[in-house]
Amino acid sequence: MHTKILPALLIGLSGCASQPEVLEREVGQFDLRLGTAPTRSMAQGLVNPTAASTFRGGLDLTHDSGLYVGQWAPSMGIIEGNQLELDSYIGYVQPRFDQAPGYELGVIRYSFPELDGADRHEVYAGFNLAGSRLGGALSSRPGRTDSTLLLELGALSPLDLDLRLKYASHSMDSPMYHPGGSVEVFNDWSLNLSRPWLGVRLDLSYTDSSLRGRECGVYSGQNTYCESYFMFKAERSLF
Repeated sequence: MHTKILPALLIGLSGCASQPEVLEREVGQFDLRLGTAPTRSMAQGLVNPTAASTFRGGLDLTHDSGLYVGQWAPSMGIIEGNQLELDSYIGYVQPRFDQAPGYELGVIRYSFPELDGADRHEVYAGFNLAGSRLGGALSSRPGRTDSTLLLELGALSPLDLDLRLKYASHSMDSPMYHPGGSVEVFNDWSLNLSRPWLGVRLDLSYTDSSLRGRECGVYSGQNTYCESYFMFKAERSLF
């Protein structure tokens, strides 16, 4: 897709990002969506364009066959200090992931027209069956490669427990140095358990990585924290 398709359109769409809106229309055998919020979650959320700027927007075009293309700009680069970013993707999903069984595969390109050598690609695939989901993604960027595997098991009997497991491997072309040594390859993972209880959503999560001590100074993985971290929360909707 041409990277200059959107800018003029997106500026008009993204004037007020604090109130995300999506406009949807049927165009023959296509479903067209325009909006100031991401309209697609790819491979069950394993790959997810993010909204990171005041001025943002995008379009998504889906054919009845399951083929889709889209372009999303999380940042239009209008505000000083923000770089223009265009995320272009193409994929195939059959059927939609709110049905079962189904599968999806595609590729997304993150491009930064104002920066040299910053573009990256990510190939992704997903499969779902009877409420359980399996997804994988391989991301390639200058100097590094990241691979991620996602497993979701929903409503496990007899505890009505939802399980989400993510494991990622990160490989650098050049070592990342820290006091006492260097790191070229590391892994990280996360585990999330959740279930409803008396109208409350209970959530327990655990994250960790293969790095320890001083090595954590170069950590750049999927988790907020490098070493072991547990978090428990309870949520209840008031309305």
